Amino acid sequence: MTIQRLFTTLALLFAVWGGWAIEKSTTIVYINGTKYYIHAVQQGETLYALAKSYETTEQALLEHNPSLAAGLKAGVNIKIPVATAPKAESGGVLKKLKNKKTFSTHYVVKGETLYSIARQYEIPVQTILEDNPEIDPSLLSLGQKLLIRRKAIGKGSEEKIHEELTEYAEQLSSVTEGDDYYVVQKGDTFYSLAKRFGISEEELSKLNNGLQPQDLKAGAMIRIPAQQSAHQEAEATTTEPNVPSMEPSKPEQNVIDFRAVCNCDPLKVSLLLPLTTKGKANSNYLEFYQGFLLGLDSLKTKQGYSIDLDLYDTKRDPDEIHAIVQDDRFRRSQLIVGPVYEEELEEVVAFAEEKQLPIVSPLASIAHIQSDALFLMAPDPTKKYAKATNMLGEEKQVTLIYTESTDKEFEQEILHLLGDKPYKKHLYKYQHPSIKVKEGELHPSDLTPILDNEQDNLYIIMADNEIDVDRILAALASADTNLRARSLRTPKYSVLGNSRWNRYQNIDRSIFFKTRVVFFSTYHAKRDSERIIAFDRAYLRAFGSLPSLYAYRGYDAAMIFVAGMYNDIEYDLEDRRYTPLQTIYRFTQQEEHKNHQNSDWMRVNYNSDFTITIE
Repeated sequence: MTIQRLFTTLALLFAVWGGWAIEKSTTIVYINGTKYYIHAVQQGETLYALAKSYETTEQALLEHNPSLAAGLKAGVNIKIPVATAPKAESGGVLKKLKNKKTFSTHYVVKGETLYSIARQYEIPVQTILEDNPEIDPSLLSLGQKLLIRRKAIGKGSEEKIHEELTEYAEQLSSVTEGDDYYVVQKGDTFYSLAKRFGISEEELSKLNNGLQPQDLKAGAMIRIPAQQSAHQEAEATTTEPNVPSMEPSKPEQNVIDFRAVCNCDPLKVSLLLPLTTKGKANSNYLEFYQGFLLGLDSLKTKQGYSIDLDLYDTKRDPDEIHAIVQDDRFRRSQLIVGPVYEEELEEVVAFAEEKQLPIVSPLASIAHIQSDALFLMAPDPTKKYAKATNMLGEEKQVTLIYTESTDKEFEQEILHLLGDKPYKKHLYKYQHPSIKVKEGELHPSDLTPILDNEQDNLYIIMADNEIDVDRILAALASADTNLRARSLRTPKYSVLGNSRWNRYQNIDRSIFFKTRVVFFSTYHAKRDSERIIAFDRAYLRAFGSLPSLYAYRGYDAAMIFVAGMYNDIEYDLEDRRYTPLQTIYRFTQQEEHKNHQNSDWMRVNYNSDFTITIE
C-alpha cells in the first residue's frame, strides 16, 4: 500500500469512527416549529459520525431525511434536529446577560418582520437569532418578546441584514420538500410574485397563511412553490424537476414551419445540459446524457440513422449559454435538446426561431416562455388530475386524513381538485400497539370506523413525511383485514396517492396494492416490465450501474425527437402517442404559435390483485 493510499484510508477511518472529525454546522433553521441544523455533507462522512457529533441518533437522521436511506451524498444539505437542552441550561447564559442589563426588550407589533426589526435597531439578524433561540424568523407572532443586545445596536447595515435573511431562506429551502422560501424585495407586489413563480395570487395567499397583498412587506420571508435547486437535483429519482423562470420573457409570435430531414445525411443534434454547476459535477444530467446515448445507439442500429451529436455543458451560466449560441458548430444544429432551466432558454429559443428549428425542453415545466419552436416533455401542470374524474363521482365519499404535519402543496392541489364536492376530515393520531386502551374503547390508531360503512370511499392522506404515510396505509390495510374477517364484507375504497411518496425509501411497496393506491405522475417506469428490463441491462452493460429516471427520460427524448426529425416533425408531432419505454407522451398546442406540450400525465393504479395498470 502506498503512503498516499494509507493516509486516504486513515482519513476515511477517522471520518467513520471519529465523531470529532465532523465540523458541526452553526446554521440553524425552523421547519414547522422544529429547530434543525443545516449540515452540508462532506466526502467520507457517515451517519454514525454525524449522529455522534450532533448528539442525535442515526434513526432520527433517517426519519428527518428519508433520502438518506439511499446513502449519504457529498455536497447535499441535510437537516439535523437540534438536541433539546434542559431549560435551565439553555436559558442560563441569556438569563445572566439579561440580569446584567445588556438587553432591551422589543414586542412584535402588527406588520413587523425580522427584517424590519433588525433594520430598526441596525443589528445583525444572526445576533437576534443567537439571543432569541426560540423564534422562527419566517413566523413572528403579534406581541412576541424579543431580546435586543444593546452592544450590537448600530452594527448591522441594511445590506448585511438582507444578505443574512436571504442566506437563511436559501438554507431553509435546501432541506425542505414542497415549498421554498423567498425574501421579499423592494418593489415586489403580490401580482409580480405570483406571475414570477407561476401561480395565482390566491394560491400565493394560501401558501402564506392567508397573507393579503396590502400586508406584503419588503424583507418578509414568504413561501413560494418549490424551485429546482441543488438538494432537489441530488434527490430527484422518481419525479421530474420543476424549474419556474426567475424572470418572465417576452414571447415572440413567430410561425415555425418544420421540415423533415433526409436520412441520407447525418442529423446534427445539440444537447445542452448543466453537467457542472460552480465546478461541481451533476450526476443526474450525466445519467440523462447516458440514456440519450443509448437512444441514439438504438436508432443507429435498428433504423440505420446517422447522427452527429454535440454535447454542451451550460454550467447554469448565462455567459456560457451566450458562448454556446455563438459557436459555429452549434449554429449548424438541426435539433436542439435543452437547456434544462427556463432562465437559460430565451437566447436559445430566439436562435431556434431564427433558424426554424425544434428545441426540446426535456425536464422543466416552463412557466413564461412561449414559442412555436418549443416542445415540452414535462406534462402540463393544469392537466395533472384530468384522469381523476371517475374517482370523484357523486357516489364517492371523500375523506382527507390529516396528521400533525401536512403537505401544504398537496393539500392545495386536492382542495382545488375537489372544488365544491363535500368531503370529511379525519385526524390520525399514532399510538404504539403495545399501549393498551380501556375495554370498549377504540385504539387511537384504528381506522376501522372510517372504513366500516357502505360507501365507496376515497381516502387522501395529507401527511408530509414517510413515517406517517406508512403508518396510515398500514392502518387502512389492517382495518380492511379486520372487517373482512368479521363480516365477510369487502370494504370499498381506494387511496389517491401523492407522487412524492415515490421518493420514500422505507415504505414496503406491497402496501400500495393492499390499499389500492392511485398515483398521478410525470413519469412511470416499472422495473419488471420487459422494456425496462431490456433498457436496464443495456445501461448496466454500458455504464456499470442501474439507471435513474433521468436516464429513462434521456432515452425517451432521443427516441421521440431524433426519430421524429425524419417525418413527424412536419406535423409538429401532434395526433400521435409516443411510448419509448412506459411513459406516454402526446404533444398538443393549446394556442397557435405557443409551446407544444405533453398533455399526458401517467395514472398508475396499484390493484388489489398485485397488478399495476397504466392509464
